[in-house]
Parts: sequence; structure tokens; C-alpha cells
Amino acid sequence: MARFAALLGLALRSAWNRRLTLMLVVFSISLSTMLLVGLERIRGQARAGFLQSVSGTDLVVGARGGQIQLVLYAVFHLGGAANNMGWDAAQKVAARDDVAWTIPLSMGDSHRGYPVVATSGDFFERFRHRRDTGLEFASGGPFADVFEVVLGSEVARKLGYGLGRDVVLRHGSGRAGPEHGDKPFEVVGVLRPTGSPVDRSLYINLASMEAIHIDWRGGAPVRGFSVSAERARRMNLTPKSITAMLVGLKNRRQVFNAQRDIQNAPGEALSAVMPGVALDQLWNLLGTGEKVLFLVSALVTATGLMGLVSSVLAGLGERRRELAVLRGLGARPLDILTLLSLESLALTLAGVLLGIAALAALLLFLGPVLNDLYGLPVRLSPPTAREWALCGAVLAAGCLAGLVPAVRAYFLSLGDGLAVSS
Repeated sequence: MARFAALLGLALRSAWNRRLTLMLVVFSISLSTMLLVGLERIRGQARAGFLQSVSGTDLVVGARGGQIQLVLYAVFHLGGAANNMGWDAAQKVAARDDVAWTIPLSMGDSHRGYPVVATSGDFFERFRHRRDTGLEFASGGPFADVFEVVLGSEVARKLGYGLGRDVVLRHGSGRAGPEHGDKPFEVVGVLRPTGSPVDRSLYINLASMEAIHIDWRGGAPVRGFSVSAERARRMNLTPKSITAMLVGLKNRRQVFNAQRDIQNAPGEALSAVMPGVALDQLWNLLGTGEKVLFLVSALVTATGLMGLVSSVLAGLGERRRELAVLRGLGARPLDILTLLSLESLALTLAGVLLGIAALAALLLFLGPVLNDLYGLPVRLSPPTAREWALCGAVLAAGCLAGLVPAVRAYFLSLGDGLAVSS
């Protein structure tokens, strides 16, 4: 043990004498570690945020169709619904004894590429994301009038919209569809960032969706027939159909029974999807990008460790006389092997610790900014078990990489003895 401690001290003193060169090696390893662990932190947070894009919702109900397609449209507002569900069918689901609340959703229009979602006032009270976190307003409040709109944080930031701004909606999801120019909306609220699809959407009342289409037929305005905004307010604006609805149950343990009953109920054919299951399936389909990111960070780490090997190997030629002196002082070839291995271990450990510290500092200062601007909940917290495992893997890889120059030094010490050829 005393011999090992002496070799460790000797390795540290030798590394300190070459500190300028080895500091670059430590810096390279620290950057690699920071990238590897940082990407793992972002990956974990992104996965959690994706799976919790909608939280506390037990079922997503819509017209009969594919599960993933329904969740994509109802939660992420992507793609298109094959069919709408009737308003009467939605009312029957809401009237079930086991249903605590429902949030109707109607989509199909857009504004400058951002989807417009028609819903009820319950959306701002009941909708949850990221571990049961509710929606908050950065300014203003929910809509109260037919021609009022609430903006997601990204829409307001990218388009530069604020309270009181007039917004004209466009029919359809593209940028070339006809506009509802005769019925502009006033911005009355801007939501705080959530890191969910809410940030990239505009929200209006269900009655608003009916009002802007009251003089439209077949996706186009009726020629020679126009209904003003004031007149539309006085008309019956009860929706005839909606795209989907979010459902919360009184007892979440009854979700399978409720799902089966809704899908098998007589009348209109409906699909009831558990969003967590569908989102997990969707994440698995998108797992290729996650693996590519991890592969890139692993390659960067390997590059940093190769720098360690190159640096120590390049210095062996200059250190052959030093190693010969150590042999003359009684060091065994195995001691030389241990000395170089400990040196590589110390450099790798210093790089890993410096990388973790740098990542912590980065999260401390940038975490709140990312959360406020983009709703990305990447915050300072103790490393997870997987992150510690990655640090351990980097340390183990550094030890293995250090064996290359150590074995080289071992054989050099056997051949040189006390005499070092010039």
C-alpha cells in the first residue's frame, strides 16, 4: 500500500511538471464529459417533457382511427383528422358518471403557420403538462368574447404580438388558404412558456370557430352571402362537431373500463386513447435521433481520450531517461506500468470532475433562461444514476486508454535498463 501511495504521489508530481501540456488534455476530456453528460441530461428532460406534453388527462377521444394519429392531432396539432366527432357524441361522453371533466378541441385553421385551436374556458383551468403543471398567463387572461384569442408563448415571441393586437386567421393549415379577414380577433392573453405544443398554438372559443365559418360552405366562403362579426355574435354558435376531446376520470383506475365502454358504445364510432401509451410508442418511433445524438457525444469523448493517449505517448521519448533513473533507484518494470496508468487515471478523473463542474455552472446560469424563453426544464440537479454511469464509463475508458502508453513504457524500461540510447 505504501508503495502504491508513493507511485501515486510520483505520478502526480510528474504530471504537475508537465502541467501546461496536460492541462490541454484535461480540458479536452472535460469538454467531452460535459457534452456527453449534458446531452444525456437534455435527452432525459426532452423525453420526460415529450411524454408529459399532456399530463393528468386519462383519455383522448375522437372519431374512429389510429391511436398515434389521434394523439398527434389532438396533443401536438400535427397532421389532420380523418373525421370529426359529433357534438352530441361529445356531450354523451362528458355526461358519463365516471367522467370528471372534458376539454373539447376543434382545429383546422391557422395563423402564419401556427395552428389555431378552438376550445372552452376549461382548457386554461384543466389542462396540465410536465407533472401536473397548470397553464399560467404571462400577460392578460383567457378569452371571454367570441372574437378574442390567446397566444402561446412562442407565437407571441416569434411574431412580436402583444395584448390588443388584431389577428386574422387563415382557413386550413397552410399559408395559402383564404383568410377570415372580415372577422379579426383581438389578443387578450399570452401564456407563459411550457415546453409543450401549447407554446406553438393560438386558442379561441369553440363559438369563435363556428362564427368565422358561419358564411362558409365546403371550405370556401359562400358567394354573395356574408355575415358580419356583430351579427354572428347573436346567432346560434353551438358547434356541430369537434376534432377531439381530452377526458379526465373521477377514478383513474377505471380507465380501461371507460376506454372499452366509449369505444363499444352504440351510435357514432369513437376511439379512446390513453395518451401516455401512445406517446411512449411515438417516442420509440423517434428514437433514432436520440441514438444519433448519443453516438456523436460518445465519438467526441473517444476523441478526447485519444488526445490523452497521444499526449502521453508523445512524451515517452523525452521521459525515457527519467524512467531509466527510476529503474536505477529500484523501480520494477511493473512499477513503471503502474506509474503511467495512475497518471492517465488522474488526468481522466480531473477531466471528468472538471466537466461535471462546468456542466453544473452552465445549467445554473442558462437553465432559468432556457425555461423562461423556451419552456425547456433543464435545471441544476444532482446527476442521475445513468449520468454517473456515463462518468464511470469515461473514467474506465480513460484507464484503458492509459494502458497503451503504460505498456509501451513497460517494455521500454525492460529494454533500456539504465542505459538510454540517444
